[in-house]
Amino acid sequence: MKKLGYIVLLAVLTSVSSIAQEINWVTLDEALELQKKKPKKIMMDVYTNWCGPCKMLDRNTFHNPDVVDFVNENYYAVKFNAEGNETVNYDGKTFSNKNYDPALANRRNGVHDLTLYLKVSAYPTIVFFDEEGKILAPIRGYQKPQQLELYLKLFNSDEHVNMKSQEDFNTYYNAFQPEFKG
Repeated sequence: MKKLGYIVLLAVLTSVSSIAQEINWVTLDEALELQKKKPKKIMMDVYTNWCGPCKMLDRNTFHNPDVVDFVNENYYAVKFNAEGNETVNYDGKTFSNKNYDPALANRRNGVHDLTLYLKVSAYPTIVFFDEEGKILAPIRGYQKPQQLELYLKLFNSDEHVNMKSQEDFNTYYNAFQPEFKG
């Protein structure tokens, strides 16, 4: 009977620890509405269904507990399919993907108009927006948790505002001490 109790306890602990932490993803329209009630910056993951590094970013970085906690606390997180077919309202304009082909949903497809408007030319790209929904910067390429931490903290603390040159960024970069676990 005692062994059964240990087995049940082990099963419960295993199932609790295997519950994955998730970033609270919303659409861009939802994030912009949320900003009106509680201003926060936006972190947008611009991805495609066929992009290997996008899948790695999602699996390795966006499921890292430190990243999940920091993003959920400090940002509205948006996942945006750069070749998807959703209609998005941003900056007083309506964006869609006129060349979307449902038969190509998991392969290369037409590029969404918002992707072009944001000047995203590589996947993945993480676009940061300020509390009013204005673009701060796009960060291209796969980011490990500690690499993303640098940008999450840079924009969250508004330290980017004082950076006027590449040397200013290099100083920040060289002094940065990551705290997220890899």
